Amino acid sequence: MSRRKGLNFHRKRRVIQTSTIRSIFFWVGECVLAFVIGCVLVFYFMTTLSCVGQAMEPTIGSGDQVFVNRFSYTLTGPKQGDVVVFRPNGNVNSHYYMRRVVAVPGDTVQIIEGFVYVNGELYETGIGSEQMDFAGLAEEEITLGTDEYFVLGDNRNASEDSRNADIGNVKRQDIYGKAWFIWSPWERFGLIP
Repeated sequence: MSRRKGLNFHRKRRVIQTSTIRSIFFWVGECVLAFVIGCVLVFYFMTTLSCVGQAMEPTIGSGDQVFVNRFSYTLTGPKQGDVVVFRPNGNVNSHYYMRRVVAVPGDTVQIIEGFVYVNGELYETGIGSEQMDFAGLAEEEITLGTDEYFVLGDNRNASEDSRNADIGNVKRQDIYGKAWFIWSPWERFGLIP
């Protein structure tokens, strides 16, 4: 008996192997996971801000592009010596400030003859100019509250910081994150000391 050519409704169906399906789902899952991890890293560790003004020179120059770690302060608070990014008094209409933490909650701060004393001891960073022409609010001893930080710019005589009444002590809730890495310009590329 000869077979007729034409429609054949009894053709063999193609079988898709389950290992192929698993491989496709695994590959799609890896892509989604990589995307989510990338978004988290960028959002928490690589938010970029530009420094405005000379307050942080010589450490960070005006116009320098800085990575900000937004995650680090969810577990612990800022430490003495950290460069924090904040908006003064939580003012959303203000630009972000970058300043160095000099004193943490519970500390006392006073500026005597142009030098900073934290808990009665001379505070020196070894960065920038140490002596100040203006003591401002810290002319009298200040005791920081449970969620307050005293911040100064590294270029102390060209900095608007906790000495000024319009900034004062920086509250924990107003801190955006920790400035940790300069990525532009190339000659300043690296970790922030």
